[in-house]
Amino acid sequence: MFQVNFSEQSMYELNQLDTRSQMLVIEVVSTLKQEQLDNPNEELGRFNRDNKIYYRVRAGEFRIYFEQINESLFAHYILHKNTLSDFIFRFKLPYSQEFMIEQHDSFWKYLESLRHKGDIKN
Repeated sequence: MFQVNFSEQSMYELNQLDTRSQMLVIEVVSTLKQEQLDNPNEELGRFNRDNKIYYRVRAGEFRIYFEQINESLFAHYILHKNTLSDFIFRFKLPYSQEFMIEQHDSFWKYLESLRHKGDIKN
């Protein structure tokens, strides 16, 4: 088993989850084996970005983006599946650390408020 470390963004996301979801995310990442990292599949992807090898693993409704650093895994991002942030990171579109953090709450609340305003007008 690998030691797993979490970035500020991934810790923030993890702390927002209910206990069951937290346990699922941690279990999925912490039980990965070197053989799985060497032979990615549909559940575990590998790609190169900014001269680093990143992995993307599915954990229920979440996607964890991490890299292997020696004998540990560093989770850079925990993103909800099918979100703009997940799409941007997965398809190697330009991004910034600030963008990934900003996308979390206020952006989605803003979009939700627009949707509700549309519902009220109709």
